[in-house]
Amino acid sequence: MKNNEKYLFKRGGNFYYERRIPKEYSEFDQRRYVKKSLKTSSLEVAIARRNSMIEADDLFWASISSAADGISSSSIQAEKTKAALKRYEGAKRRAMAKGFLYTPNEDLLSQTDITDLVRRLDTLPGHVVPKRDDAEAILGIVQKPSVTITQAHELYCDKIEMAELIGKSEAQKTSWRKIKKRSVSNFVDMHGDMPMDKITRDEARKFYNWWGERLLPKGNKKGLSPNTANRDLGNLRKLYRKYWEYEGDEERLNPFRNLNFVERQGEDVPHFENDWVREHILNPEVFTALNRQAILIIYSLIETGCRPSEISNILPENIIVDHDVPHLRIRKQGNRQLKTTSSIRDIPLVGVSLIAMRNALEGFVKYHDKGNLLSVSLLKAFRRRSLFPTENHRIYSFRHSFEKRMLEGGLDYDLRCLLMGHKNTRPQYGDGGSLEYRRDELMKIAHPVPKEFEKRLLRVCESNTKTNQYTKQKVYVG
Repeated sequence: MKNNEKYLFKRGGNFYYERRIPKEYSEFDQRRYVKKSLKTSSLEVAIARRNSMIEADDLFWASISSAADGISSSSIQAEKTKAALKRYEGAKRRAMAKGFLYTPNEDLLSQTDITDLVRRLDTLPGHVVPKRDDAEAILGIVQKPSVTITQAHELYCDKIEMAELIGKSEAQKTSWRKIKKRSVSNFVDMHGDMPMDKITRDEARKFYNWWGERLLPKGNKKGLSPNTANRDLGNLRKLYRKYWEYEGDEERLNPFRNLNFVERQGEDVPHFENDWVREHILNPEVFTALNRQAILIIYSLIETGCRPSEISNILPENIIVDHDVPHLRIRKQGNRQLKTTSSIRDIPLVGVSLIAMRNALEGFVKYHDKGNLLSVSLLKAFRRRSLFPTENHRIYSFRHSFEKRMLEGGLDYDLRCLLMGHKNTRPQYGDGGSLEYRRDELMKIAHPVPKEFEKRLLRVCESNTKTNQYTKQKVYVG
């Protein structure tokens, strides 16, 4: 028998499925063989139905084996749900192998036209008691088990919203999953791992109130940001909606609907004033002991307005300095997504940013796809050196400063949107201007380059590299 005809044999013109019970399941399934008519004389149809039977039997044996295994008390409910799901999926495939779509029994009985029900009953033998698994599959007796919120979250990440992960780097995928998982974990800590069909408005409201207490804590504790609370509520709201849409229940009322906190106004990251940048930051010596790549990233941000992730992940081929107009090409980096499609742009290099990138032609390998590491490193460096004018300033303040300088310098609105990588709602004409035009406009707002800046910058970078190498060697030696 050919391999694609495995478990098939023909009798009286029709194909049959016959399979010996695997030894590892013989103590759970007392039959010696599984033998069923596939009710077709077509080999192609028989192979398709045979494949469904194989999958159904494998699921059935796995489920009864799992149910018999020793299960710890902490995971028994999850294991029961998995076994029940396998049984349910097995029933669906058995029904398909018989030529029917699996339909719950209550739906079959509620139909005004009983033709489908009669056809199903006719497939069951009348002179002997039918096999239980066949009867359950054809008559839709196996009930779909409740899925817990953590199981729904796994399904959401692995199947329902898998398109969200296309084009993301591994670090971006990890961050995406982490944020979603945190929301579910917070809910589970409060209510336990509830079945999705048991979550009501009451649980959602209690979760909302719990967040409210964290936003307005008693005593002198500082409240958390409404943004964080709204992200949790939004993640749960979307998980609930997407899961039930996936299950075909689009009309189910979402218990997390309309639960939001008003976000505080006036908490945008402030910009750096020009004088502050020129007096405190355009002094390379202030970054003594900071590693070379971090220093060059800092100066690259000042005159480009780039997001830190755009600079730290840039590839060498997108650093164009051997050109009439040196510039950066902000593009999708391998399997790493940009924030938006409007982020794709070419930015002329001027002032201290040109000097920095001219000395970083290899890119920034140390921080590639390591946004958290870069953020923590730069925040720590600036705070230790008192380089933030206020506690609300961040590294992102460079980007806000760049936008403010363009506005006050009279640069065209369309050009400002293009250089910032912002979506422009106005009709687009042309390509936003030549690189020469963009460079000339940026030169109007560029900070004056301090005397011997490049020489001082390289001296600090070289000194720091030697210091770091010495420190590593000293630790290694002991």
